Amino acid sequence: MESLHVVTFNIHKGFSQFQSRLMVHELRDHLRAVGADLVFLQEVQGLHEHFATRHPGWPAQPQYEFLADSIWSDFAYGRNAVYEHGHHGNAILSRFPILRWDNQDVSMSKLESRGLLHCEIEVPGWRQPLHCINVHLGLFAVWRRRQIDQLRERIERMVPPDAPLVIAGDFNDWTRRGGRSLVQGLALTEVFEQTRGRPARSFPARMPLLHLDRIYVRGFQVRIAHVHRGALFSKLSDHAALSALLTRL
Repeated sequence: MESLHVVTFNIHKGFSQFQSRLMVHELRDHLRAVGADLVFLQEVQGLHEHFATRHPGWPAQPQYEFLADSIWSDFAYGRNAVYEHGHHGNAILSRFPILRWDNQDVSMSKLESRGLLHCEIEVPGWRQPLHCINVHLGLFAVWRRRQIDQLRERIERMVPPDAPLVIAGDFNDWTRRGGRSLVQGLALTEVFEQTRGRPARSFPARMPLLHLDRIYVRGFQVRIAHVHRGALFSKLSDHAALSALLTRL
């Protein structure tokens, strides 16, 4: 297997913008249509007892299981924010076996819980496991700088320099400064910067202006990078989904 199709999406806990409508069923259909091998999701609702009683059609299982369904056989969920009636975090859905995973707490405040979900995935025919890190960074620049430092340290400590690596998620980095500090010394490439010269505009979904979401890779050639816009996708969340078709170097 030489190619890998990945998608990243902040799903806004399964609701449309301003939480006006539950969209998790439509979201599952659209993710299936994209047909990615790996799906990086942020703001995934693992449990919410109040939403389950207030919204008809709320899935009986956690959102990551509901979305994975029969398409993505393996999944990992990193619980970040825990509150009285539930919890949410990041998830990775995979068509391939997840060998091991870990969720590193990088929260800078009790008011904003964040984590780095790191999976090692066995892709058929590949000599080394694929390392995937799902990211959702803080809203304040000083917090993002510290979280990126922790991400860099984790990569240097746990990911062999010649191992394939994908880092994707919501970086909240509208100034684009955090991305520059991340790639220094790590031989990373941001897929839209390589194909279009700058990160994609992904927020707000109906009229994207800010470059919040990213896909960084190492050990791959970027064949296609795509922003999923349009009337259908713009109703699913407050973020646009990003995808990339990658080929191993």
